[in-house]
Amino acid sequence: MTEYLTTPQGRRLAHHRTAGQGPGVVFLGGFMSDMTGTKAMFLQDWAKAEGRAFLRFDYSGHGQSSGAFEEGCIGDWVEDAVAALEALTEGPQILVGSSMGGWIALHLARAMPSRVAGLVGIAPAPDFTEDSMWAGFSDAQRAQLMETGRITIASDYSAAGYPITRRLIEDGRQRLVLRSPLPLPFPVRILQGTADTDVPVSVALRLMDHAQCDDLRLTLVKGADHRFSTPGCLAMIAAAVVDVSNR
Repeated sequence: MTEYLTTPQGRRLAHHRTAGQGPGVVFLGGFMSDMTGTKAMFLQDWAKAEGRAFLRFDYSGHGQSSGAFEEGCIGDWVEDAVAALEALTEGPQILVGSSMGGWIALHLARAMPSRVAGLVGIAPAPDFTEDSMWAGFSDAQRAQLMETGRITIASDYSAAGYPITRRLIEDGRQRLVLRSPLPLPFPVRILQGTADTDVPVSVALRLMDHAQCDDLRLTLVKGADHRFSTPGCLAMIAAAVVDVSNR
């Protein structure tokens, strides 16, 4: 059954919790995705079978949570994740961050390291608003964004494309994690497909090089795309959660 959490900022977050032992697992979804995706549902089923506590939720403006997507930004979604972790989980958690969720997870690691037992990044996309979006925009797109506050970019996941706002870009610029020290005092596993056209392998390599972590491993999967949702890829996610749990 879907439950709702009202955050300190007044946003209502839809979520599903599975009771079980710790360390619990928290799934952090990607940009314009929701908690009903293949990876989230797979992990919920896996956690139930393992007797492991599990949480999945929708950021504001996503899925069943309150708010409009276009009104949100990285900072809002980090606040959502902090509120969910504080109110809906107990003790250290293993964060599983997919794409943008990987960036969110890194912010949680900075904000509340004592609540993070380990991190599994699935094609993590730190700083993507700056290094992928803004860097990839044409001069005309940048001018339109600054003048009108909004543009729409093409997407393989939405026929209507993705609405990108000036607030998203400017807030993202204040949330960058690859320009300053990034201590990760827990085990980290990064899973990355070589056929990912949304978040290239170079991003995972940059994160691996930049992070200050004594137990960080990157696994490249030949031919896997950004969805990383084949049976074999899903099994690798579960294995990575077990790996960081045993460290």
